[in-house]
Amino acid sequence: MPRSLRFDAVLVQAVIAGALSFAHLHDLAEAAGQSGWKAWAYPVSVDLLLVAAWRRLRTARRDRSAWTWFVIALFASLGANIATAGLLDLQHVPAWLRILVAGWPALAFLGGTLLVHQPTDPASAPEPAPEPVIDRPEQSDPVPEIPAPEPTPALLETPVPAVPPALVDHARKVATEHRTRTGTDIDTATLRARLGIPEDLAGAIVARLA
Repeated sequence: MPRSLRFDAVLVQAVIAGALSFAHLHDLAEAAGQSGWKAWAYPVSVDLLLVAAWRRLRTARRDRSAWTWFVIALFASLGANIATAGLLDLQHVPAWLRILVAGWPALAFLGGTLLVHQPTDPASAPEPAPEPVIDRPEQSDPVPEIPAPEPTPALLETPVPAVPPALVDHARKVATEHRTRTGTDIDTATLRARLGIPEDLAGAIVARLA
């Protein structure tokens, strides 16, 4: 199935304007003494310089050289359109206009060469992405291990809690009663349960009763 054609008014307008401007440049060049293919080459030269300057401005908007050549090409195109609107007698073209038309090829060649070979503006070029910084530990001599000091015998000994004499006498009565009832000496766990005292204190009392 053939694709449907869509009418684009902007594109049609651009084609018409371009054709008229092309014809005006041709007529002016022909009136200035350029005949044959030379008269047709002038519109191509002007339009190509205009397009080259515009493409340069798209990548480097602060480029003064691109703006200069864009204005020159635009002035040449507008000047030709205005000159062929009846304001200039194309049968008697003034000498200065003949000189401008004759010198245009060299001027257009210079502008096109500069636009193509001029380096891009560093301010408009994208900045390279910064490289990731990897933290690396600095190489240094290994720190020698210092051995921990050995504990002294005094630190290894468990301090013996102080036992009140009255508590010892009471514990002795409890131990005697336990021996009479069971026939065995009282142990630390039993003495601790009977008196309700800490285990270390009960152990110290049992050691005294032995």
